[in-house]
Amino acid sequence: MGKSDTATPRERYRAQVRTEIKEHAWQQIATAGASALSLNAIAKQMGVSGPALYRYFAGRDELITELIRDAYRSLADTLGAAAAEGADLSGLAHVLRGWALADPHRYFLLYGTPVPGYHAPDDTTAISSEIMATLLTACAALTQGAQGAQGAQDAPEAPFAAHLEKHRAWAGDHPAPPAALHLAMSFWTRMHGVLSLELAGHFTGMGFDPDRLFAAELDALLP
Repeated sequence: MGKSDTATPRERYRAQVRTEIKEHAWQQIATAGASALSLNAIAKQMGVSGPALYRYFAGRDELITELIRDAYRSLADTLGAAAAEGADLSGLAHVLRGWALADPHRYFLLYGTPVPGYHAPDDTTAISSEIMATLLTACAALTQGAQGAQGAQDAPEAPFAAHLEKHRAWAGDHPAPPAALHLAMSFWTRMHGVLSLELAGHFTGMGFDPDRLFAAELDALLP
């Protein structure tokens, strides 16, 4: 029996109102950005008083945190499901791009300019770590396969890979070797770099297909 099956009518009503508030919040973010998010404006749209909404969210920061949690959870579950179905790093890259294109405002809430004055709680970092763990596992499989194909005459370890071996707090307790750490960091920065430019409209009018650029950057990155 799920949690929703045992919820009281009051709990179900509270969940419904919180969901409606978040829907209005996403609409605000799409129109004016996360920095302009206002519970009072949402209350007006819903036809209730401002103080009434504070029974559901203590303030703007709590609402933003809930939206961030939802977004991270969505991305973590989407990538996790793809990995469980056998997607390799290339497949995960395209899943990431598809998720970002489906809702650019959700993407930018996670990976865009930080909201002024807002500080995310630690538990949101825990969810984002699931995303990185999925990518690290894919990177480890890819680099191990590449090293196996090279045989005993492996190329010298890159200096940045050696640096990451001693500075791997961002990887949590994942046992990825240095080469996988390097690939994961390069993947993260390059793929998000292309995505952020595309979603912000910087390729508009340049006359090329951003999908082809993404694929080319991915091909150049993979061993």
